[in-house]
Amino acid sequence: MLHIFGQKRIVSENMKQAPSTSATQQERLLAYLQKHEFARAFELRKIGVSATAISRAVDAGDVVRMGRGLYRAADAEADLNTNLAEVAKRAPKSVICLVSALAYHGLIDQLPRKVWFAIGAKDWEPTIAYPPVRVVRFREPYFSDGVEAHQIGGTPVRIYSVSKSIADAFRNPKLVDRSVAIEALKAALDQRKATPAVLMQAAADFGAAKIMRPYLEALTSNG
Repeated sequence: MLHIFGQKRIVSENMKQAPSTSATQQERLLAYLQKHEFARAFELRKIGVSATAISRAVDAGDVVRMGRGLYRAADAEADLNTNLAEVAKRAPKSVICLVSALAYHGLIDQLPRKVWFAIGAKDWEPTIAYPPVRVVRFREPYFSDGVEAHQIGGTPVRIYSVSKSIADAFRNPKLVDRSVAIEALKAALDQRKATPAVLMQAAADFGAAKIMRPYLEALTSNG
């Protein structure tokens, strides 16, 4: 009898410990989201957070499900670049480009309603329900060159450089209005984010030299 009682006592103690394990998972989940603005379900599984623990955190209002398998802390402060990080999570090989890249670098006033990102000419196009996106295909060397690595909310995000983004804007008048490209060029010079020489070299490298040269010369002329 004592032996059986001992077994019951052990089972009872184990049952009492179950909530503690769940709480530990929730703490682990929230701690991870404090360091990473977004987290994929597989990333959370790697740190020992189960799907059940995630669901409980969502039901409790501590975590927000942004999309299939993508989560963020409910109290995370919204950022203008939040959507860029979301896209990078869903399409890590993509590169933020054109209007979104210009906005990220602070070169234009408008905030794009969609996240613009580039993929290779033959790459598979990712399906992203949210946020709204605009996918552009760049052939080489336009896709692979001029890429910078940035961190947004703990998420690595690939974004074209200031000079590459401006060259792309001038090279693609059907995608980016010329007035937007000129605004970005002027801002880059005024804010000293790129020198005239660097801008002109990028224009030459990425097929925009003839189009951009007169605008650059006008903006840098002392007359």
